[in-house]
Formats: sequence, structure tokens, C-alpha cells
Amino acid sequence: MKKPLLAVLATLALTGLGAAPAIASSASSAPASSAPAPAEAAAPRAQATSTTVRPAGAQAVSFAGTVALSNCSGALVRLPSSGDNDPGLVMSNGHCLETGFPAAGQVLVDRASSRTFSLLNAAGTRVATLRAAKLAYGTMTDTDVSLYQLTSTYAQIRASSGISPLTLSDTRPAAGTAITVVSGYWTRTYSCSVDGFAYRLKEGQWTWKDSIRYTSACQTIGGTSGSPVVDNATGKVVAVNNTGNEDGARCTDNNPCEVAADGTVTVRRGINYAQQSYQIPGCFGTGNKLDLTRAGCALPKP
Repeated sequence: MKKPLLAVLATLALTGLGAAPAIASSASSAPASSAPAPAEAAAPRAQATSTTVRPAGAQAVSFAGTVALSNCSGALVRLPSSGDNDPGLVMSNGHCLETGFPAAGQVLVDRASSRTFSLLNAAGTRVATLRAAKLAYGTMTDTDVSLYQLTSTYAQIRASSGISPLTLSDTRPAAGTAITVVSGYWTRTYSCSVDGFAYRLKEGQWTWKDSIRYTSACQTIGGTSGSPVVDNATGKVVAVNNTGNEDGARCTDNNPCEVAADGTVTVRRGINYAQQSYQIPGCFGTGNKLDLTRAGCALPKP
């Protein structure tokens, strides 16, 4: 994960940039430590900016359905099988939990939470506040993801705000796929492609599997952690943005390294990463109910 958001804001203040961030990787980048997540605070707003270039026939990528957390980005998401009357789900990073970073090997399921999320429209304007009923799932083991179950259904959210959820793809993306990282925290987008995949991505005490490596155009920063990574051609979410190598160090906090199947370690300074989300739909049943015992469910279990 990248530096905690408060550290990023402090750096921006010292350099005279104030609250205007350079780009987008969010508190999500490499875990800075196992210290608690940044304190709740009102999310500052940068001017909505899009750098996305879309191929012919591509779906429009906007801020609609994204959310701003107190310290990260996220999205209102649905599974391919979700119904309008199912409780909504918000996806972000495991390292964005209000309770701090989960330890390596720790998986949190059905934990009490009343966290709130600012829901954005296509222009990046807040149109509603969503509230969690619970943390359905959260971990930084094998992946870096959190999924909150909301107190309202998709139909209720759409009726009150006009916003529909983003759909999680259940198909693994291919190298070369054109993607957009959409940060609800900063209301900025970052356009690049899937450069390839890291067999293992190691950062401090955490290890993630089959991580997406971005091409160099996606220079994300603190605050973009948890941003949905959208396939430009389908408009579906294929990953959740989470980290990047900041200083060229090897496998340390804020400096993840790639570990190949044969143990070879590669460090790519300035390159950022995301965790794939195609395996999530297979772990939810009817009514958006988490069921880690389902056949084919590959998410880590408690």
C-alpha cells in the first residue's frame, strides 16, 4: 500500500500544494505499518479530472457509483447475480478499514460497523451518504479488500440518488486490457493498461497473489487506495487499486516487490498495483450473502 493519507497531505502542505493531490493510489498503497488507519476526517475535494482515453465502443467511465471514505476511495458494487432488493455492497481495501490494517493471515467476517460513505454521481458530486450495517469481509491476506454490507438496498439507493452500482466482473482480465482507476476520494481518474501480473506481491508482512501490475501511466497516490479498477471496454470492475513501489526499496512497507514462482525477486520503482476482484462473486450467494464455503470460493477464510 502507499503512505497513509495523512502523511501524503502533510507532504503536500510542506511543498505548498495544499489539498490538491498529484495523483491516485490512496491510503491503499503499501501498508505503512500495522498502525491504525488515519482518523476519520472530511474528505477534501480536488477538481474532478479525467485522463481516460477510450477505444471505440468502450463503456463510458465516470465517477457514478464510486464513494469517498474518510481515508480512501471505494465503490458501490453489485455481483453479476445481485438483485435490486439485495442490500448494497461497498468495496474498498482491507488496509482502509476504520479499525486499522489486518495482520497477515487475519480474515475478518461479519464484524459490526456503522461506517459512512459519500456516494458520487457521474460528475463527482456527492449525492448521498451510505451507511454500513456491517463489515461483511475484510483481509490483507492473498488480496487487499474490504466489503461492507449497507443498510439500504440497490433499489432504495437508486430511488433516492439516481445512482446504480458498478458490476464486479467474474472473469480474469488479460494483459493489455485498457483500464481506468477511479478515485472517489480525490475525484480523479487514471488511465493505463494491465502491464502484466505479479505471481506474488510482497510488502512488509503482507503477501498478495496474482496482482495486477499497471503500465507506468497510472501513477496513483495516497487516497486512491480502494479505487475500483474499471475495464474500459466492458465498464465492469476487474480489480481494486492498492499499492505501489515508491522508493525502489525491496519488499518493504510502501515498496512492494514481485516474487516469481521460482523465487526470483523483481523491484519496479514507481510502478503501481491492484488486486483482482473476479474471485469475489463466487463467494457470495443469494441476497448478497457471504458464503466462504461455496464451491469454487477462493477468498481466504478465517
